[in-house]
Amino acid sequence: MSQAHLTSLVIDSSTPTRTIAVRVREGKAGDTAPGLVWLGGFMSDMRGTKAVALDDWAREQGRACLRFDYSGHGESSGDFKDGTIGRWLEESLAVYRQFCRGPQILVGSSMGGWIALLLAARLRALNATAPDSVAPLAGMVLIAPAVDFTEALMWAQFTPEIKREIEEKGVWIRPSDYDEGGYPITRGLIEDGRQHLMLGGMIEPGCPVHILQGVQDPDVPWRHALDLMARFSRDDVVLTLVKDGDHRLSRPEDIERLLAAVAEF
Repeated sequence: MSQAHLTSLVIDSSTPTRTIAVRVREGKAGDTAPGLVWLGGFMSDMRGTKAVALDDWAREQGRACLRFDYSGHGESSGDFKDGTIGRWLEESLAVYRQFCRGPQILVGSSMGGWIALLLAARLRALNATAPDSVAPLAGMVLIAPAVDFTEALMWAQFTPEIKREIEEKGVWIRPSDYDEGGYPITRGLIEDGRQHLMLGGMIEPGCPVHILQGVQDPDVPWRHALDLMARFSRDDVVLTLVKDGDHRLSRPEDIERLLAAVAEF
């Protein structure tokens, strides 16, 4: 069974300490295969179907596996409404630096796909100034990656009335098929997201990438994955379109595709 940790992260002196729930599975002694790092989606947690399946596979293969919940998600502390892309990226980097040793494969689902690419850029910058200071990336598997979703898939699609509510009240509750209470979309989330947009330029993750995308995805259209793929400048990228796949890609056959993609690395 993976070991559970509650880790207090001090991101910087200007922000309060956050308690982040982390589950770590150690790899088999002497095994040099890359470890796995799960990066979940918007309002999801590390106990979801895909995350648990990944951890089970890691156990069977003797591979290391790291899962955690962003602040405001799952078992971690914090209010979801305080969350932003930048905040969750900072937490991802802090967890990665504290727990990852040796080459790693980032597995990012939906928003986690965006976080994965941002994290890769941070890791590359750290290794440029201090070589071998952080664990290198061996590959990346992105599931319906929602890169730039706060702007391209939310703000650009919102009606003037919704935009006005967000600007004036600071939050709008977006109806969701996954949560009857809806998702709070805050002004902070939208404004911070603009500081992390990636689709306006070229992307260099520094490792091979495999994207899994459902054609029937109502949340992240498959053409969004094509736009993302066109932004990769030099690294090897494979895109697998699942004709009858939805956004979650959590069916048994989808899990098989996920694990096969991870096994490639």
